[in-house]
Amino acid sequence: MKETLRSWIFDVFAFIVGSAMVAAGLVLFTIPNDIAPGGVSGLATALAFLSPISVGVWTLILNIPLIILSWWKLGFRPLAKTIITTLLLSGFIELFLRILPPYSNNILLASVLGGVLCGVGMGVIFVRGATTGGTDLISLLLNRALPNISVGSLLLIVDAVVVVFAVFVFRNIEVALYSIVTIFVTSRTIDAIMQGVDHAKVIYIVTERGDDILSLLAEELGHGVTVLQGRGGYTRRDKHMLILVVRRNIFAQTLKAIKQIDKEAFIFVTDATEVHGEGFKPME
Repeated sequence: MKETLRSWIFDVFAFIVGSAMVAAGLVLFTIPNDIAPGGVSGLATALAFLSPISVGVWTLILNIPLIILSWWKLGFRPLAKTIITTLLLSGFIELFLRILPPYSNNILLASVLGGVLCGVGMGVIFVRGATTGGTDLISLLLNRALPNISVGSLLLIVDAVVVVFAVFVFRNIEVALYSIVTIFVTSRTIDAIMQGVDHAKVIYIVTERGDDILSLLAEELGHGVTVLQGRGGYTRRDKHMLILVVRRNIFAQTLKAIKQIDKEAFIFVTDATEVHGEGFKPME
């Protein structure tokens, strides 16, 4: 019960912060410069240009049918989260349009900063299992069917359609150019945020003191370790190869502990951008 409550508290906090960052990116940088940042937000920006309805209201109107269509695919809980973030995003857009000063001095800088803010905000929301609705929702649905393509890349493809529409609305090819910059920065930022959550280090240790290091890692530090038997090609002596995966925040102390046991150990390290299993992301 406590874990569920704590999880929901983290969810709500992430939704508020993420939605506020996306709204700030739109209101401060993309909307004032007629940049269509893809997705429902970009489509809402173009439609607001053609009508008296504001971007925030258009965002809500466009998301309603998409949420209904997605109900059967994602289930109640993630969709409930998306409804919350959709309402928050529309509300923050309307609020920020009234209180935040728009930036229009440098369109290129605006497209980059807008992409960063929107990307970080969307990434925070995605990590907590929700979306901001619109093409974000479509991208997550496509990611289930195409798991080898990242969410950011799918978002990039879907948003290209919105950019084409915006070019016809604003009748300015520069809209497409700056929108592409914003969408690219947004997608790369989303990928960085989502991969960074599960980013870890894989440590390979070749040593003659395998039992001592294993005892340290498994019993004292609580790390799961895989042990392979090996033989040195040059020395012809029997050796152990130990393989373990650790999070970045404990990588340095783990490496230091290994070296204290065996300074002669041969160690090499690789990056793991996603890890499934005990202590990391559970298998779905």
